[in-house]
Amino acid sequence: MTDSYKTIKKESLGYFKDKGSKFLAFAFPVKSEEEIKEILTRLRKEHHSARHHCYAWRLGSEEITFRANDDGEPSSTAGKPILGQLLSFEVTNILIIVVRYFGGTLLGVSGLINAYKNAAADVLNNAEIIEKIIEKTFQLDFTYNELNDVMQIIKNENLNILKTQFEEKCRLWFSVRKSDAERINQIFSNFYGVSIQTKSE
Repeated sequence: MTDSYKTIKKESLGYFKDKGSKFLAFAFPVKSEEEIKEILTRLRKEHHSARHHCYAWRLGSEEITFRANDDGEPSSTAGKPILGQLLSFEVTNILIIVVRYFGGTLLGVSGLINAYKNAAADVLNNAEIIEKIIEKTFQLDFTYNELNDVMQIIKNENLNILKTQFEEKCRLWFSVRKSDAERINQIFSNFYGVSIQTKSE
């Protein structure tokens, strides 16, 4: 299993035109369905005179959820071609909305599929695609006696400290690349006086 995924750095725009119909494509980096709903609402207001606001999204880095919506276009002529581009570019945590301004001439099923596919491909070609690392977060509990040794391991392994809490006892949170998580877990599990547990994101 890979421990990285591809997404886009920031919002991007794309465009396709066929027989007078204009297809404006917008790609957004997203983290949740709530964020997707907000963006859709905003774009529908901004382009309220457009005939259709078709979209597709993929969310998640390991277990991926996705959705495609034709927004009144014939079934599978809009959302699926947009989703197809997300899959072929192998990107996730992205929402693509294609706004269609009708030009007066019907494009037919194959024409629509082609238009939505090309608009989605254009917006992704214009986007800055970046790779992100999947990380696991751990919590360590120990006493001041173990502090130096714990900090030495963290330094040697180049672990990313997220938060520390040094009171009567010591507590520390760190993140590590997923592919190294099992090995790091083992190092601390074998360390007498230190307890380690995985934190869910």
